[in-house]
Amino acid sequence: MAEADDAPRAHTEVAVGILLRPDGAMLLSSRPAGKPYAGYWEFPGGKLEAGETVEQALRRELIEELGITIGPAEVWKVTEHDYPHALVRLHWCRVHAWQGEFEMREGQQMSWEHLPLRVAPVLPGAYPVLAWMAEERGFSGPTHR
Repeated sequence: MAEADDAPRAHTEVAVGILLRPDGAMLLSSRPAGKPYAGYWEFPGGKLEAGETVEQALRRELIEELGITIGPAEVWKVTEHDYPHALVRLHWCRVHAWQGEFEMREGQQMSWEHLPLRVAPVLPGAYPVLAWMAEERGFSGPTHR
């Protein structure tokens, strides 16, 4: 008989926004105190709630966390990352339009970044997306510190 620990872990579905300025800069924010990986830098977003689409979850999360309302957001890529605290399925959405002033409502920091990223450390779940962004932009070399 298998132990309960041998059961496959359920995925936590997460909507992630890659906010892009016209100059190509990407918005990253730090994870607030009290959350796993506090102080690490990530693309903003959060968990889907029951019945939400990825776009609805991303819209809600960015209002709650950053005080902005995004325009259209379509899923660009989907990745999975197995963190010690959760197995996450990340739905990456590129966002080119938003309204409102940025407010760091969870005490986090924000930074507009080009490749290579200046902020560190970066959540490992973002590494594949940074590599794809580098490939699209013809950037070679490390994408983050």
